[in-house]
Amino acid sequence: MQTRPSACALVAGARRAHVPARAPLPDLGHPAIEAEARPRERLIVHGAGCLTDAELVAVIVGTGARGRSALDIGRELVRRFGGLAGLAGAQASPLAGEPGMGPGKAARLAAGFEIARRVLLAEVARGNAMNSPEAVRDWLRSTIAIEPIEVFVGLFLDSQHRLIAAVELARGTLAQTSVYPREVVKTALARNAAAVIFAHNHPSGVAEPSRADELLTQALKNALALVDVRVLDHFVVAGAAVTSFAERGLL
Repeated sequence: MQTRPSACALVAGARRAHVPARAPLPDLGHPAIEAEARPRERLIVHGAGCLTDAELVAVIVGTGARGRSALDIGRELVRRFGGLAGLAGAQASPLAGEPGMGPGKAARLAAGFEIARRVLLAEVARGNAMNSPEAVRDWLRSTIAIEPIEVFVGLFLDSQHRLIAAVELARGTLAQTSVYPREVVKTALARNAAAVIFAHNHPSGVAEPSRADELLTQALKNALALVDVRVLDHFVVAGAAVTSFAERGLL
């Protein structure tokens, strides 16, 4: 029975038709070195989308150490931190202490994740934030979703709902944070904002708004209405799950 070629293989075949011939790979010899090179070569030929999480990390890490290939290190980091989301939330200093890492590799990895976050924020800033709800959600997943404590942020928008600034308004304990309407109003006025989207994470892993979340949102909405600033939405983030107050009819 014939098997169908994978999507990666089809993409690779289409791309190879347009890629100039390259010199053959050198005989790398050592199996560990070959393992390090393989993810890089697969990325060049097939594209980054065909690599596993561990392979992507291996490409950034670059080299192995003491009998461990870069791919071995990538697999261990993904396992150790519970996936890319957990790895993205790790600080460079503790990463540097992981086996096979060090300051240089940890810095490259942290920089890679920060680039991704800034690209997502730029997508939000480029147009009407309310017309790009998935871009907003993706940015929240890459920022506050990975925080170990509760963080409350505001995305302050102009009259066309374009992003002016994303501001961390409060940082709390594992279970709660304190947000003061007066300070939020001052921040909105200082940014000359016409509207705002709020978001906070639930480190508990449950993206359901609490009664306290609803009361706080209403208090912020009432306070901001006095200075003609509209609250467009409030997102609760827990891992990959994002709940919208507007979609729930809670605003």
